[in-house]
Amino acid sequence: MSGKHLIVLNVNGEEHELLVEPRWTLLDVLRHQVELTGTHVGCEHGVCGACTILLDEEPVRACLMFAVQAEGYAIRTVESLGTPAEPNDLQQEFSAQHGLQCGFCTPGFLMLAEGFLAQEPSPSREEIREAVSANLCRCTGYQSIVDAIEATARRRADRPDPEPEAVR
Repeated sequence: MSGKHLIVLNVNGEEHELLVEPRWTLLDVLRHQVELTGTHVGCEHGVCGACTILLDEEPVRACLMFAVQAEGYAIRTVESLGTPAEPNDLQQEFSAQHGLQCGFCTPGFLMLAEGFLAQEPSPSREEIREAVSANLCRCTGYQSIVDAIEATARRRADRPDPEPEAVR
């Protein structure tokens, strides 16, 4: 009997058929088999938040989940947000507000913020502070991260609602 399992993971809208050992974390599989290295390895104990991804649009620590547990969920990594040539609005605000310094924690904060803003599109500064307290940063002092998330929320609130789909 083989110790590996065949699973299908939906990562950033693409399906990946993978042969994994049951003990492999989602973090390891994303980095080493799917080859998306934007999700960073930090403490590997779920404390720092460097490995935060979205699982069905909810922020989750990829180091605390086995890859076999993620089958059937929509997984989003930092690579889903934008590109260096065309960053999304949250990435633009992190840059404009100086919400990063060394950049190691940035992917985790971006994914935490993306999930948070989807749940709470018009948060107060106190709510933003509470949300970002889940992740660790040793460089920024958090103020610039809070500013970036607040600016993104304001920016998204100013956008007009999409046109309703025509009734068929």
